Amino acid sequence: MAAFFQTIPGALILLVVGFVGLIKGADFFVDGASNVAKRFKVPSLIIGLTIVAMGTSLPETAVSISASIAGSNSLAISNVAGSNLFNLLVVVGLCCILQKVEVDQDTIRRDIPYSLLAAVVLIILGMLGTGDGMVLGRLDGAILLALFAFFLFLMIRSALKAAANSDPMDEEEVTQSVIMSLVCIVGGAAAIAVGGDWVVDAASTIALKLGMTETMVGLTIVAVGTSLPELVTSFVAARKGEVDMALGNAIGSNVFNILLVLGIASVISPIGFMMSNAVDIAAVIVATIVCWAVAAKNKSLGKAMGAIMVVSYFIYMVYVVMRETGAL
Repeated sequence: MAAFFQTIPGALILLVVGFVGLIKGADFFVDGASNVAKRFKVPSLIIGLTIVAMGTSLPETAVSISASIAGSNSLAISNVAGSNLFNLLVVVGLCCILQKVEVDQDTIRRDIPYSLLAAVVLIILGMLGTGDGMVLGRLDGAILLALFAFFLFLMIRSALKAAANSDPMDEEEVTQSVIMSLVCIVGGAAAIAVGGDWVVDAASTIALKLGMTETMVGLTIVAVGTSLPELVTSFVAARKGEVDMALGNAIGSNVFNILLVLGIASVISPIGFMMSNAVDIAAVIVATIVCWAVAAKNKSLGKAMGAIMVVSYFIYMVYVVMRETGAL
């Protein structure tokens, strides 16, 4: 049976099943998270930055930790940089095209700057190292994990403050019990993780059968594939009117990918840092600054900005393909 899924017909079946798992898992995940937010009077933005972001970062976490344990995590930084660029430009961009995104003041003052800080710290640690040169070492990983712990502290404090200052809960707004909501969150996260893994495996099999190199598959399909949970979950959240959750998911996932995923991976096994990594992370930094500046000025991200973000991503991907194939 396993051999069948290594053929193009088998991979196509796995691809379809994986997408179904992603979409239905995202539906359950968003519904469960939304109900938890309402029941405990926690803003959807905070839920998006924490529970939803953690759930949709499962593929990156699993791939990077498994690679670190095996001692073959050289593409971990490229995967995270590619995923973060995809989250910021494509996930947020498509949500803006679907529906104008009103940006919360906390997002402008706290969340986007923290995401920017994570990327800046990563490029500094990678370029300078902690005595090892161009390597993200164990001490660097510990620094990233400490910043992640502080990020969680900020989120928990914000959630408690919001709950204390909110109006009494309207029972009619809550459509599920806490247990059912948690079942939806856990089950949805599992479906997202498995579905995303199947989509990546199937797409990689098809690409290799059609003649693409493993390097190109890793830089394109795997990077985008591990971000599919963020894309599908944010798209579903935006469609359900949970725009704050969609934006929080993308920003929170970027913070998780750098501070938690790379933090754990580099503590397990030091990661080599290449100049191409610095260029890709610099692209994430520039994209974050532009998004932050527009959000701060307009207090929203509209359809035109969304279109610019999506187009910018594909332009950068053309550059990456040309760079990696030696065309530049």
